[in-house]
Amino acid sequence: MQTLTHVEVLARFGHSLSDPTRARVLIALREGGAYPTELAEQFGVTRTSMSNHLACLRGCGLVVAVPEGKRMRYELADGGLREALDDLLGTVLAADPEACLAARAGEDCC
Repeated sequence: MQTLTHVEVLARFGHSLSDPTRARVLIALREGGAYPTELAEQFGVTRTSMSNHLACLRGCGLVVAVPEGKRMRYELADGGLREALDDLLGTVLAADPEACLAARAGEDCC
């Protein structure tokens, strides 16, 4: 285990949220633990793809794998993450589509 700085924590959280499937997984795990197969079916991705997403989230420290017999159930690593996600989901953003397009083209944004 390593202790991360505030900047590193935010960077890992941002990286995790930057992928739509990982963002959906985090949102789903707000409600409680889930199995990889169920998540793969729910989001229409392969089991391999879901396994990779969960490994990423686990590596970032956002989820943990809890053994249940021969299966692994995934859940948020900390209750504070649930609150943080709730706060983010309650945020209203006034997005500028042109600025977002510039960022996708590799230009500086914000």
